[in-house]
Amino acid sequence: MGVIGLDHVQIAIPEDGEDAARGFFCGLLGFAEVPKPANLSPSGCWLTSGAVALHIGVDPDFRPATKAHPAFLVDDLAALRERLEAAGCETRDDKPVEGYERFFTSDPFGNRIELMQKV
Repeated sequence: MGVIGLDHVQIAIPEDGEDAARGFFCGLLGFAEVPKPANLSPSGCWLTSGAVALHIGVDPDFRPATKAHPAFLVDDLAALRERLEAAGCETRDDKPVEGYERFFTSDPFGNRIELMQKV
């Protein structure tokens, strides 16, 4: 018995932040929105990209996650960095990790996001 996979990652956003979250995660990172089950809170949104599932949850006591973060694997890190920077998003390099190119950015709410490409 043990963990066999990861179903989804959830990040928090402030109230009324769904449109900004969609603009960042769907518009810039390429996620697509999928319907949430009707019995769950109508706030927030669920997103997917390939096998990756990201749940965006509204937290009335929101504080950005500046250390904890999701790390998304991408297929063209350089192009994604250009897209983010053209949209006004700051990108930050960090210490190298063998086998990856990577950088950090933040969503519109200050949550830390890592973007990585295997090399």
